[in-house]
Amino acid sequence: MAPWPFQSGVSKDIATGVMATLVIFSASVFMPVIGFLFSMFIPLPVLFYRTKLGRRHGMIVPLVAIAVIGFIIGGITMDIVFFSGLMLLGFALSEMFEKALPVEMAIVAACGIVLGVGLGAMVMYSIASNKGVVSLVSAYVATNLKLSLQLYQSIGIPQETIDAISGSLDRIQYVLVRILPSLVAASTLFVAWTNLIAARPILERRGLAFPDYGRLNRWRAPDVLIWGVIGSGLIMLLPATGFRLIGINGLLVVLTVYFIQGIAIVSFFFEKKKLPRPIRVVLYIMIALQQLFLLVIVCIGLFDMWINFRKIDPDKREPDLPA
Repeated sequence: MAPWPFQSGVSKDIATGVMATLVIFSASVFMPVIGFLFSMFIPLPVLFYRTKLGRRHGMIVPLVAIAVIGFIIGGITMDIVFFSGLMLLGFALSEMFEKALPVEMAIVAACGIVLGVGLGAMVMYSIASNKGVVSLVSAYVATNLKLSLQLYQSIGIPQETIDAISGSLDRIQYVLVRILPSLVAASTLFVAWTNLIAARPILERRGLAFPDYGRLNRWRAPDVLIWGVIGSGLIMLLPATGFRLIGINGLLVVLTVYFIQGIAIVSFFFEKKKLPRPIRVVLYIMIALQQLFLLVIVCIGLFDMWINFRKIDPDKREPDLPA
């Protein structure tokens, strides 16, 4: 039988994992504008210590962190569901690392676990609060839109722009609630891929096992996925609003996959040109902050199916290099 933390001396690792998670949580909550960038890496310490300590001891890290966050926030809220989902994602990724799965299946399985558990938690929370899931989500979106508007005012956005946004809040809320499923799925997918890339050099540096997924900057989306783009686009042409929303939701998820492929292509050429790391960081930040660059990256990933920008053989597999 595996020893308990206080018997085996792993309590220091558990405490470190909890502290690292709470530090990232604090940065994501209390740092305006860029806080969301920190929240993307909440799964990372959970993933690392689950891999290092194993399932039994590793699960203590997210459980203690969730309890502390719940105490700070003041009970069970939608924010608790959000941060718990991020920690579960890190734990699920580590679980998938131990399976002999291709990288696509590992990511999809981990995201599926998080989305399934998250949906179940929302249903239970709605039952406990005597509110429907849709009304619960709608109220949460409305609250966050108002907070965003206050943030825009505090950072000096022109009053004309704020007035325009304020006058459109109801319509923005209506659209966001109905495309929220795809936004959540796409965000989970992107965060999972980001933490997969970030975890590899950390785990390898500490001598911990990491699956041999090959060079991730040579990864390509399955060709069959193009039919998801075509199908979603055709559904959006239907006159019924409900069908259009289905098409938009599907398109957002599929285009996220092609965005990941586009980023892989960009990383490939950064590596090929041997750009210094500081320049790479600046360019990645520009991509993250400029919507036009995001669209260009999506198009690069999408058209790589025909153009093959990297001129690579899809049947040739090379071991990945340290990031």
